[in-house]
Amino acid sequence: MNRTGYEPDPDNSTGGQISAGAETAFSMRGNHLRKTLLTALLLAPATLWMVVFLVLPFVAIAVFSVGERAPEGGYQAAFTLAQYANLPARATAFWNTMVLAPAGALACLLVAYPVAYYLALRAPERWRLILLALVVIPFWTSLLMRTYAWMYVLGGRGIPALLAYVGIEDIRLINTPGAVLLGIVYGYLPLMILPIYVSLERLDRRLLEASADLGATPVATFLGVTLRLSLPGVMTGFSLVMILLLGEYLIPTLLGGGKVFFIGNALVDLFLQSRNWPFGSAIAITLVLVSVVVLIAANRISTRLSGARRVDLI
Repeated sequence: MNRTGYEPDPDNSTGGQISAGAETAFSMRGNHLRKTLLTALLLAPATLWMVVFLVLPFVAIAVFSVGERAPEGGYQAAFTLAQYANLPARATAFWNTMVLAPAGALACLLVAYPVAYYLALRAPERWRLILLALVVIPFWTSLLMRTYAWMYVLGGRGIPALLAYVGIEDIRLINTPGAVLLGIVYGYLPLMILPIYVSLERLDRRLLEASADLGATPVATFLGVTLRLSLPGVMTGFSLVMILLLGEYLIPTLLGGGKVFFIGNALVDLFLQSRNWPFGSAIAITLVLVSVVVLIAANRISTRLSGARRVDLI
């Protein structure tokens, strides 16, 4: 025993324990670093893709939106908010889009929910996959060809000709807001059906049985259980269709005949015909901001009403 009253450790076991602990900590840090590097390498291609094809184009459009139109058309460097102040010049396109896009999404919802409900809760198991395939099959054909088919159906040699044959004349269906809404429902209906189907298919059937056992009517069970728990899928489908309709160009062009003008039509006109890139960029930035607002609002409404997060498509 030494003067301090402590007996020395001949095997230096304490120092060995400290060394082993330090080696363990160093090994854990090394493993964490390797996992971090591996994760970064796996995410690098997707991150690079997003930066090059999403972030950089958005930054370029934002820069264009505060510039000026060059004398020969295109972009001229400047810093001005005059393009945003000129947005009311395209008020008709904004109005048509802000009215017909929600109306089209709502029409899709009214048609899609009964279909999704039947597929998820009522269709026989052996037929369900076939029926789902029938919902997706229209996507196998070009939207342009399907819209051209509706032009013929709604045109002078389609339904109006049949109505004239039975004595109902002077019926005009093409080049009207109703024709655009019909084309929207036909073109975007599968995008509304699928998320609602996923939400309903994941529904716990025991909740429906419990509601019935407690004396709830079928209507009360549907409103209090089925509809409430499927709201995440409803809001997912609604926001998905709504955002796509905000930039829709083809359907208003073909079925609206230039009389129903959307923001997408305005962007094509400004970028390709009048070559006013700064004004078109300002409209595009505004459209992106509206889309973000729609997403945030849909997420909050879904969370507040259903008490759950929105569901994904897969």
